Amino acid sequence: MAEAARIFHTTLIPNFSQTPSPPHKTSSQTILRRNTIRCSISTSDATRTTVTQKIPWGCDIDSLENASALQKWLSDSGLPPQKMAIQRVEVGERGLVALKNIRKSEKLLFVPPPLVITADSEWSCPEAGEVLKQYSVPDWPLLATYLISEASLMKSSRWSNYISALPRQPYSLLYWTRSELDRYLEASQIRERAIERINDVTGTYNDLRLRIFSKYPHLFPEEVFNMETFKWSFGILFSRLVRLPSMDERVALVPWADMLNHSCEVETCLDYDKSSQGVVFTTDRPYQPGEQVFISYGKKSNGELLLSYGFVPKEGTNPSDSVELSLSLKKSDKCFKEKLEALQNHGLSASQCFPVQITGWPLELMAYAYLAVSPPNMNRQFEEMAAAASNKTTSKKDIRYPEIEEQALQFILDGCESSISKYTKFLQGSGTMDLDVTSPKQLNRKLFLKQLAVDLCTSERRILFRSQYVRTHLFFFCNLIILLSVSKALKVYCHIGRTSL
Repeated sequence: MAEAARIFHTTLIPNFSQTPSPPHKTSSQTILRRNTIRCSISTSDATRTTVTQKIPWGCDIDSLENASALQKWLSDSGLPPQKMAIQRVEVGERGLVALKNIRKSEKLLFVPPPLVITADSEWSCPEAGEVLKQYSVPDWPLLATYLISEASLMKSSRWSNYISALPRQPYSLLYWTRSELDRYLEASQIRERAIERINDVTGTYNDLRLRIFSKYPHLFPEEVFNMETFKWSFGILFSRLVRLPSMDERVALVPWADMLNHSCEVETCLDYDKSSQGVVFTTDRPYQPGEQVFISYGKKSNGELLLSYGFVPKEGTNPSDSVELSLSLKKSDKCFKEKLEALQNHGLSASQCFPVQITGWPLELMAYAYLAVSPPNMNRQFEEMAAAASNKTTSKKDIRYPEIEEQALQFILDGCESSISKYTKFLQGSGTMDLDVTSPKQLNRKLFLKQLAVDLCTSERRILFRSQYVRTHLFFFCNLIILLSVSKALKVYCHIGRTSL
């Protein structure tokens, strides 16, 4: 439920102070004993090292025992009586199920702020938190480090019951190897975004290790704070971190509330309710006892849901679904340099991706297509086209150039056709794909990843097919209307001519 993930890329890599003031030393400095683990990971198969020991905290993703302990601890810590309980469910392994009748527009949860994890939460090892704040570490890497620090203390941490109920291995593309991304997501633009995200996480850890961890090894020992544990903590953040508008847009982990699963059919989200002084959500439909209760993780495409949460909704059930269509200027274009310069003036490049939905594509995509096909004699319009193609502008200008509209449409349709052929090739080959594994457990994992990829590619290809069909027929329908209007005008003109003679 990470609505905050949309700002991840701009806030993840920290710009640390080069010369922070030294952390305050307490009179009785105490270093809490941490559970020792030795593990490391790499985003490249060629440089991958062996994990010598699994992360000792967390649980199996469908564990009810740990979830029940979490519920008891939350109740003992001030969580009001709930109308929901954690149970195994068909959608999401574990989820919150209604115990009583729940009305539409009813407020649920009421998680008090002391049970919410934010960047201001108190550290069990205060000196570690003070060091990170001295270096002005942003919220995302700070929370990732906080989670690892608290998890490594096991029962010594006040959050031990919460961390014990978190999945030991979150569903996340962070856990896909590079060869799996290349093999299963070769046709989808989500592959590029997954690689970018993995590189961001890797870069963040390396920056923290270089600037902070290596200087304070007694607070951040490498056997605890390493790439494997950061992959786990960022996997948790991507799938569970929320942004609370009524708490000054603060990002937070909300125990208990993060057991709610996503449904494309609901729109309600979490927020802080000042009147009840707790994190709540307001239902947008009634629930009967035994029904699973859902919230929305935001209006995200199937690819975005796979990227952060590790699942793909059933085909045709996500009204917010879209596919990124990649288009490029042709280097053989006589005006390539002029067009590229115009794009760069507005923060764009020669190759761009645009979101396409079943209902069509955005104005920016059409503007880019106009620029791509425009002849040299339209060079005065290059800047206007590039400006309209930029999604960084607040004004949405619907520009039209009738003289090149058909060529622009054909340029987009060719791009759709090229992407469709990639999806078709993958889907046709997926039935005979050699999984090349001997372990039954590993085989199950490969089959699971393959099925996710098939579901994603099927839904993205469907969007391209439908969008292609809708826009093509709309274009020719409009042209037909124009032709009919011209024909009618000619008939009227001829009639006037005959009657005037």
